[in-house]
Amino acid sequence: MAQETATLAAYVAGLKYDDIPPEVLDRAKVLTLDFLGSAIRARREAESTPSVVKMLAALKLDSAGEATVFGDSRTWTPAVAALLNGTMGHSLDFDDTHADSSLHPSAPVVPAAFAIGEMVGASGRDVLTAVVAGYEVCCRLGNALDPTSHYARGFHPTATAGTYGAAAAAGKLFGLSEQQLIYAFGVSGSQAAGSLQFLVNGAWNKRYQVGASAMNGVIAATLAKNDFVGAIESVEGKHGLLVGYTDTPHRDKAVAGLGTTYETMKIGVKPYPSCRYTHAAIDAIVALRREHNLTPDQVKRVEIGLHRNGITLTGDAATKRHPTSIVGGQFSMFFTGALALDQGRFGWDDYVRLGDKAINALADKFDVVQDDKLEVGRSHPFGARVTITTEDGVHERLHDDPSGEPTSFPSAQAMSDKFITLARPVLSSRAQDFADAILSLERFERVEQATALGRA
Repeated sequence: MAQETATLAAYVAGLKYDDIPPEVLDRAKVLTLDFLGSAIRARREAESTPSVVKMLAALKLDSAGEATVFGDSRTWTPAVAALLNGTMGHSLDFDDTHADSSLHPSAPVVPAAFAIGEMVGASGRDVLTAVVAGYEVCCRLGNALDPTSHYARGFHPTATAGTYGAAAAAGKLFGLSEQQLIYAFGVSGSQAAGSLQFLVNGAWNKRYQVGASAMNGVIAATLAKNDFVGAIESVEGKHGLLVGYTDTPHRDKAVAGLGTTYETMKIGVKPYPSCRYTHAAIDAIVALRREHNLTPDQVKRVEIGLHRNGITLTGDAATKRHPTSIVGGQFSMFFTGALALDQGRFGWDDYVRLGDKAINALADKFDVVQDDKLEVGRSHPFGARVTITTEDGVHERLHDDPSGEPTSFPSAQAMSDKFITLARPVLSSRAQDFADAILSLERFERVEQATALGRA
C-alpha cells in the first residue's frame, strides 16, 4: 500500500512559508480575497443565511468568540465561524474552482485557516502557509477520487475532499505532528459527506455541507491536537476515502509531484455566479451575441453541448429549464444561457430575473446535450459547444475552457473590481482597506489585524 495518508500528513507537517514559490503565495492571496468577497455579500443577501444563524441561536451555539465571520459585526467561536464562513462563501456559487478535481477549494480551506489562525494568534505568513497546505491536500484528493466517478456515486467533492483540506489547514496552524495529522485525516474520513441530492429541488444543502466540511476539518484537527486517536490509512485503506467514494480511484494523483507541482496554480476563478459547467457556454453565447449582433427575437434554437458531468449538474430539461430558486438557477444551463443571450452579461444581481417570462420563453429554445467530443483528449471537462440557429443562419463556437482558468486568469484589477463589487454594499468604504490587507497578508504579525477589517 502506498501510504498516501502518511505522505500527505508529512507534507503538511513539513511545509514552510519560505519553501512555497512566491507566485503560489500571490495566487493564494488572490484566491482568498476572491472567496471572501462572496462570503461578505452572502452574509447579508444569501437567502439561506438567516436559517443557519437561527439554528445556531436555537441550539445556543452562538456564543461570542475570537473568530471573524466576514461581513458580520461580531465574533464567534472558531468552529462556528468556519461553518458560517464556509456556508456563506459558497452560497453565491461565485467561488473558485479547481478544474481537474471539479471542486471549490477555498470554501472549506480558507474558513478553517482563518478560524484557527485567529484562535492561536498566528501570523499572516502562517495562515498563507496553511491555506496552501489545504489547497494541495483537497485538490489532490479530488483528483484521486476522479470527479466523474465521484459525481456518479452522488457525492459532492467540495464537501468530501474539502474536509481533508480544512483539516490540513487547521492542523498546520496548530503545529500538529505527522502522526497527529494522520489522526486528523482519520477523523476527516468519518466526517467527509456531501450529497448531490440538492439538485432535485434547488435545496440549500450544497451551501451548508461545504460549511460543515470547514467546521468538521477544524474539529478533526482539534481532536488530534488533544490526543484523540483517529483512524490510520484514511485515504487508501480498506474502508478509506478512495474505496468508499469512487469506482475509479487514482491513488497516484493524491501525491504525484507533491511539493514541486502546485495544484494551487491550477485553481480558476468564476466570472459568473453559477455552476462552473455553465461558464464556457455562457462565454460562447456572449461572444456570439456580440460578434453577430444577435437579439433574442432572431434566435430560433440554441444547442449546448456539455460533458456528461455538466449534463448531470445543469442539463436535465425536465427539472432545470425553468428554475424557481437561486440554487435552481445556479445549476440551470437553460436559465443561465438564456440570461446571457438576453443581456450579454450575467452577475449576482441578475437572479432577480428568475421566473421572468422573457427568460423562460428564451430558455424554451435551448437544448442541452452530451457532447462526447468534450470527453476526449481534454485535461478537464469544463468546455462547451454552442450552436445558435437564427433566421439568417447557424453560428457555432467551441470553448475548450471557460474564462478564469489559469491560462486566462483575470488581471489584478479585475479581481479587485469583482471583490469590491461584492463587498462594498456590506463593508462600505472599508472594503478597499480589507482588500489591501488580504493582498499583503504576509505583513501582519497577527492575522486578526487583517481579519478585523472584514467585519461589518
